[in-house]
Amino acid sequence: MKLALNGATTMNADLETDIRAASEAGFDCLEIWASKLRVFLESHSAADLNNLFAADGLEPYSINSIERITFRDAAGHEALLAQCEDLCRTAADIRCQYIVVVPSPLPADTSRREVIEESARVLSQLGSIAEECGIGLAFEFLGQTDCSVQTLALADEIVQRVNRENVGLVIDSFHFYAGGSTIDSIAALDPDHLFIFHINDAENRPREKLEDKHRLLPGLGILPLTDIVRALKGIGYDRVASVEIFRPEYWERDPFELARAARAAAERAINA
Repeated sequence: MKLALNGATTMNADLETDIRAASEAGFDCLEIWASKLRVFLESHSAADLNNLFAADGLEPYSINSIERITFRDAAGHEALLAQCEDLCRTAADIRCQYIVVVPSPLPADTSRREVIEESARVLSQLGSIAEECGIGLAFEFLGQTDCSVQTLALADEIVQRVNRENVGLVIDSFHFYAGGSTIDSIAALDPDHLFIFHINDAENRPREKLEDKHRLLPGLGILPLTDIVRALKGIGYDRVASVEIFRPEYWERDPFELARAARAAAERAINA
């Protein structure tokens, strides 16, 4: 697998710093944090960004992310379609393969069937927009109890319902554990439907108490990373393992030092 740094891990750094830090640490790819991208493009062009990636020998792998894509009202849905089109055009301009898309919280009294139908409907529409730009959409389930799609099995069922080559999955080890996904659900995947693996660890807390701020570098917590990685290799997944950590105390660290620590930790976890 290639190794990527996700811009959330170094949240306080700007995009240019992320590129330099990821490159100097030896990462292959960068997952671009969308808000950093927007700030960069306020005073630079897509060509400028392409030049930065080329100069540092780094691949822009995905843009993170479009949030709360499901269960919007009519105006919100129209805004979503416009946002997707705009971000897909930007992704194409900078030769970035994927955009991560995230489901909304679960509305009250909503059934599993309704979640599947709504998620598949929206992903089909967004997938059609993305396809015109040659971009893939990576659907990321969230393990927190208020999310409409909490497990890999449910996310995979939705992606299979959509049945588009450019719509696939993200597995985030934190959300995989917090939501109670099973190793068997990895074994059941078609690896062609898995676009991104977010690798991270977590503090030893009850699953229902885990929040993003409790994430840790791989190998420093209690997540079953060895089992997850073994299962991913077992289905032939060989794309990208990306370090994504939302830990405020990490954001205060020097981004170059943090990137080096993140790459070393990810490499140890992948090769364990």
